[in-house]
Amino acid sequence: MSKPIIIDCDPGIDDAIAILLAIASEELDVKLITTCAGNQTIEKITSNALKLVSFIGEEQIEVAKGADKPLLRDLVVASEAHGESGFGEIDLGEPTCSVSQRSALEAMRDVILTSDQKVAIVAIGPLTNIALLVKSYPEVVAKIEQLSIMGGACFGGNRTPVAEFNIYVDPEAAQIVFNSGIPITMFGLDVTHQVPMFKEEIERIRHIGNQTGKIVAGMLDFYFRGDRVDAIHDPCAVAYLIDPSLFTVIPCNVEVETKGEFTRGQTVVDKNNITGKQKNANVAFEVDRERLVEMIYEAIKKLK
Repeated sequence: MSKPIIIDCDPGIDDAIAILLAIASEELDVKLITTCAGNQTIEKITSNALKLVSFIGEEQIEVAKGADKPLLRDLVVASEAHGESGFGEIDLGEPTCSVSQRSALEAMRDVILTSDQKVAIVAIGPLTNIALLVKSYPEVVAKIEQLSIMGGACFGGNRTPVAEFNIYVDPEAAQIVFNSGIPITMFGLDVTHQVPMFKEEIERIRHIGNQTGKIVAGMLDFYFRGDRVDAIHDPCAVAYLIDPSLFTVIPCNVEVETKGEFTRGQTVVDKNNITGKQKNANVAFEVDRERLVEMIYEAIKKLK
């Protein structure tokens, strides 16, 4: 039986690849996509989610709009990484489906509480929606099987010297989520930077022979720097739900810095158990890159 999942995202190039990977997987059943402002504004990233499901002919997947800003801070976007549209220079055309009449929080609550199985959540943007969900509807926590997060870092950030972008955008939300009691697996920069993608791999995707291969390769072209795409971040959080053996994870205590002058959004990962605090996340530190890249290739091959 396939695993029911919700994807909470801010698409985003690597978000798009993560969504495609999930939809193509026989192991996963995408029940809902929710959006949260991050890589771009809520209007742009919600439109991107609708365009993506429309493009691949999966209009039946509900897309619900979520938070338009962090809990306590002004929104920071990543147009330098994802372009003004969020999808680099790729135009998927206008969506053929509409955003849900339900808010992201209502839709997540209903999917989780009415599911026969526990639901996994893939959170690949800022954690604003997830924090609001557990605070607004604490009864959902017991029915969430796990939360697979792309965010954070043990050894250095990409938005600041110590903070990864998703956690930096809304550190207060991240702090709530890591203290929620939900089983968490964290895919931070320590592992995602072990998944570069090289020119020959992008060309292989481009020449699969379908439309999806061409648009994914076009998105990756926007990411290309020097001789590679430096990291394929968000698909890691989906790939783990399909095949956990791809990754080496270590149980750790993770705290989120919300007050530091220079350390906003740092995930303080107690890998060596210095504090003795309760371990609240499995943190990924190693990945089988070749198998993951092949998984992405095979997923794209199944789509239109």
